[in-house]
Amino acid sequence: MASDSEQPPPRRRRRPPAEPQSPTVTTIHDLDDNLILEIFLRLPSLPSLVRAALARRSFLAAVRSSPAFRRRFRALHPSPLLGIFFDSIGADIPSFSPVRRRSDPDLAAAVRGADVFLTRLPYHDEACTGWRMAECRRGHLLLINRSTKQIAAYNPLTRSLVLLPTPPDEISHGRRGKFHPMGTFLLSSDEAPGLLRVVSVGHDKLRMRAAVFSSGTGEWQILPWSGPCPAQPSGKKYWLLLGEQANGNLYWAHAKQAYQVVLDTTTLHFSFIDLPEHLKGRGDLYMTGETKDGELCIVSVAELELTLYVWFRRADADGVEKWTVDEVIPLEGEILQATEGSSDDPMLLKVWAILDGVVYMTLHPPDVALPCWFLSFCLETRKLRKIVNRTFDNGVHAYIMAWPPSLVGNM
Repeated sequence: MASDSEQPPPRRRRRPPAEPQSPTVTTIHDLDDNLILEIFLRLPSLPSLVRAALARRSFLAAVRSSPAFRRRFRALHPSPLLGIFFDSIGADIPSFSPVRRRSDPDLAAAVRGADVFLTRLPYHDEACTGWRMAECRRGHLLLINRSTKQIAAYNPLTRSLVLLPTPPDEISHGRRGKFHPMGTFLLSSDEAPGLLRVVSVGHDKLRMRAAVFSSGTGEWQILPWSGPCPAQPSGKKYWLLLGEQANGNLYWAHAKQAYQVVLDTTTLHFSFIDLPEHLKGRGDLYMTGETKDGELCIVSVAELELTLYVWFRRADADGVEKWTVDEVIPLEGEILQATEGSSDDPMLLKVWAILDGVVYMTLHPPDVALPCWFLSFCLETRKLRKIVNRTFDNGVHAYIMAWPPSLVGNM
């Protein structure tokens, strides 16, 4: 009989194999705000950012709560051009020609969603609305109705409408000779889209005067008359050319003298700067504007040349700031290739706006009644774009998308 010591050892029970652990899945909803904003910086345009931010409440909160992100996004992706408004020759509302970019469906969606027919503007005559465009800045149109004595600031994308009265007659009190209005301008900021200021400016035979309306107070403030402007010829009815807004200030070139009148929109004081001598009285050859970084500049053309001359204010040997040609940019080859033109055809190049470093211009034949090309040229990227081909009937205004109020401010 076998003893216990001779019995075989018990078998070890095998442990069941460990169940494989499922890998951790990370989705975009698990990322913190900093990573989300880094991803958003890589979106192609402002319309794409709007669509992405509105997809989730936390995404929208991240964008709204970060002014630093918005500054970085603006630096990488300038606000896009949505189209051009053209003043009506009659008394109808302005017409609109949209930008068409097949490569950016979000931009196309923004254009389709804009009220470019201005249906919210009030009118008293169905066949004659009476609204005339004064300016287009930061997504807002500034329109004036002389018959009803109203001014409208309208954002076609958000359909935000602000109505205000035209400046009071007191703006002309104390005039020397006749008082001549010289433009109405809209001042706004992407970081404070709800706060608008409207500036109306005029002159008598020697001096300038402005009135400022603030949407915060709902009232017009009439500023004191400026001192006499230099080298002012007597008896001249209109002695200033049309005004322009650039780098936060307003500029008017003298019709006969080599200087510009400047209104600082922060201090609301008038001053004067020189103008290149050969541009004196030649408002058809140049425009005052700003670079992408907000630096004041002039872009001029020479007659019968497809070349841009870019001017900046630089200190000379005596430390005096003067306009100096910084760059000469020949564009004949690029323009003729883009428009399929010929160097044998006489064409005229005209600059009509410089906004955020983009030069807007037209290329047209000597007969201005014929269609012309509307073009844009970025001073930073050197990219030339065709916008539309049509007649240059009247005033033109580039409609550039502004930051929607929904993306700005703390929730």
